Amino acid sequence: MTVPGGIFMDVPFWVWALTVGVILAMIAFDFVGHVRTPHAPTLRESAVWSAVYVGLAVVFGLLIVWFYGGDYGGQYFAGYITEKSLSVDNLFVFVLIMASFGVPRELQQKVLLFGITFALVLRTVFIVVGAAAIENFSWVFYLFGAILLYTAWVQARSGGHDAEEEDYKENGVLRLVRRVVPTTSEYHSDRMTVKLDGKRFITPLAIALIAIGTADIIFAVDSIPAIFGLTQESYLVFAANAFSLLGLRQLFFLIDGLLDRLVYLAYGLAVILGFIGAKLVIHALHTNELPFINGGEHVTLIPEIPTWLSLTVILLTLIVTTVASLAKSKRDQGSRAIAG
Repeated sequence: MTVPGGIFMDVPFWVWALTVGVILAMIAFDFVGHVRTPHAPTLRESAVWSAVYVGLAVVFGLLIVWFYGGDYGGQYFAGYITEKSLSVDNLFVFVLIMASFGVPRELQQKVLLFGITFALVLRTVFIVVGAAAIENFSWVFYLFGAILLYTAWVQARSGGHDAEEEDYKENGVLRLVRRVVPTTSEYHSDRMTVKLDGKRFITPLAIALIAIGTADIIFAVDSIPAIFGLTQESYLVFAANAFSLLGLRQLFFLIDGLLDRLVYLAYGLAVILGFIGAKLVIHALHTNELPFINGGEHVTLIPEIPTWLSLTVILLTLIVTTVASLAKSKRDQGSRAIAG
């Protein structure tokens, strides 16, 4: 695919194969080393492995800078940081799902890893479809931009998350599964299915996994357009998504007690998604071929947003959002302590 200036990012097949192989090996290691034996990870374990996965993502980005240049490196880091931020927002839903289904803490790792693996497969399909659409239809950027601008408006209107006021509502897929497939009311260790009185049942653990899987489909709707708004290189889109998802399980246990304190996260994500949505619309105007817009001619009045500016806006927004959230949480705690 091309980038401004007509330069191509040449990624040989063996690099693709090596990258996919490393990611699959990391998932397998996660399952064998951490999930196969059910246990509730300690804060130290979660912190160490979260740092390891972030470190691997940074090393990968530095390799992109080394072999392909700073512009591609900036595109990767902008995409990775954005996807990681959206993943943190997704953790709010995961917390609600775990609480709604009463998933024991020692079993939550398995549900998360399976859900993350499903999300990676699903997003890979979305990436392939999205890349093909972008390659053949320039108007797709208008569609992606509209999706992100609408999502930004929804995020801003939501005003954040409140775990005490939100409840997880089962979607149609889950209700259909419950009607069609016999389900037990209690957990049976980490088993997805169990045979009782000669009849096969699925357990609540399997239902929770389906809930996270269907939630992943919704998450991909804004995640994939967002990353394509920062880079059109399929390799970087895939890598940024993969590395952002791989450490999500550890991140869940590391910050699940801090999620409620990120009260302004929705507003920060609204700014980021809105910014990327506007960036996509501007790019769509520059590559415009729709006959009812400027007679099918390109519209270049507004300059395209460079990678360095995208990365700067994303980082500053996240820093301001996090600092403001933690400051408000501290003020609220002080107010409650005085009132008490």
